Amino acid sequence: QLVYPHDFRLTEKEKTSICYLSFPDSYSGGLGDTQFSFRLRQAGSARASPFQDDGSYNREAPLPLQREAAHYFGYVYFRQVKDSSMRRGYFQKSLVLVSRLPYVNLFQCLLQLIAPEYFDKLEPCLEAVCNEIDQWPPPVPGQTLNLPVMGVVIQVRIPSRVDKAGSSPVKQCNQENLLPAPLVLPSVHELDLFRCFQPVLIHIQMLWELMLLGEPMVVMAPSPTMSSEMVLALTSCLAPLRYCCDFRPYFTIHDSEFKEYTTRTQAPPNILVGVTNPFFIKTLQHWPHILRVGEPRMAGDLPKQVKVKKLAKLKTLDTKPGIYTSYKTFLHKDKTLIKRLLKGIQRKRPSEVQSALLRRHLLELTQSFIIPLEHYMASLMPLQRAITPWKNPPQIRPFCQEDFMKSLEHAGPQLTCVLKGDWLGLYRRFFKSPNFDGWFRQRHREMTQKLEALHLEAICEADIVAWMKDKSEVEIVDLVLKLREKLVRARCQHLPVKEETLQRVSLYIDTIIGSLPEDLQAVLHHP
Repeated sequence: QLVYPHDFRLTEKEKTSICYLSFPDSYSGGLGDTQFSFRLRQAGSARASPFQDDGSYNREAPLPLQREAAHYFGYVYFRQVKDSSMRRGYFQKSLVLVSRLPYVNLFQCLLQLIAPEYFDKLEPCLEAVCNEIDQWPPPVPGQTLNLPVMGVVIQVRIPSRVDKAGSSPVKQCNQENLLPAPLVLPSVHELDLFRCFQPVLIHIQMLWELMLLGEPMVVMAPSPTMSSEMVLALTSCLAPLRYCCDFRPYFTIHDSEFKEYTTRTQAPPNILVGVTNPFFIKTLQHWPHILRVGEPRMAGDLPKQVKVKKLAKLKTLDTKPGIYTSYKTFLHKDKTLIKRLLKGIQRKRPSEVQSALLRRHLLELTQSFIIPLEHYMASLMPLQRAITPWKNPPQIRPFCQEDFMKSLEHAGPQLTCVLKGDWLGLYRRFFKSPNFDGWFRQRHREMTQKLEALHLEAICEADIVAWMKDKSEVEIVDLVLKLREKLVRARCQHLPVKEETLQRVSLYIDTIIGSLPEDLQAVLHHP
């Protein structure tokens, strides 16, 4: 019905997809308001972002919170109430916020404020809200933002890549001079993991492995809210590692990728997909891992846990909750974690404390797995003394899986993790996954940039006049061109180099040009 701001361009394909993804896909008898989220592949050519961002946000934000280039997130507030004046007897409407940022908590909180007002006052309400949002500061990693909207100030801190992993969020500041007192969000994106994972707590180890290996997996849930929360919770299990596969928190049979995912002529893609329509049980039963969750149920004081079942049992439409897979975990179960969580339930420990326990456990598990890889990768970096000013920087040595495996004997995950099991088998399988590929490319890029930066510093320390003494004009001109290219690259790629180093290189270039004959000077000053 309405897109606001009006000048935001969506293709027809995107509009259709957003419409289908904004409503429950299967019969939902529930009345009232529900919230959920989806993720959508951008259709058509790349579009410039309305935000002036030179890439600094993505360089400073934690990897899982980077702005997406090829996908949109949709945050939905859906209302269904009885209304005899409507043809179907119901008022059904959704307000959707579309963003490239995965700030699920912030945007769902914003919708809770805007949507009820919008359903009542329609477009004038959106216009007023958008005018306020236009005044918000851009999200800068590491900063606490005060975001005024509809008479409320939302206060939230944007996480930064340099935050210490696992530390509690920095205490919010500047509260004393804000009236009314702000609505403080503890996190822009972290879900209540304990609540999301309640039916699968005893299988958390298996789910972590499946995420780490980027295995194709379907989450079947009774509602888009449960499906999208479970998918987002699963992708967040790997922090601080980025989940590099495709994921769809909520997916419908009308989706343009439906055929691509349900075809049986090729293996299922590396994707995590959340669905609610029972029809998917039939179309996706060839997938290797299916997590079916029901409405949350308690068994006495404890949340009812689903069982691991064979895929062959998945034939019926009234499939019972369970993890349908033939996957055998590489690591043994961590019984101490489960005991601590159960004790927390019996003592009625608050959900956020249980979530912190769970998040800490998953973080330590991921770090134990990734630290040996980081150490090995660092050993492939050339020594600093091998970087000389007048030669190209040396290459990073190739990653050899067998050498890495040998290094595990004395520097493996057993140093930081008590869990026993087949760690070597887990690494071998990880090497074939999109998550290893994504991690390796990111690290390699960062190391290459570090080498470039060290090379520029080496050039600054060198005695350029002594070097020029016995060089021909051709060699000197060649050096000028190479240094210029390096400067441009350093600025474009925002290499980790001090500004004074870049200025000194610039000064060097001017000094060298000044020593050349005038005709060459003119050419080099105005190339």
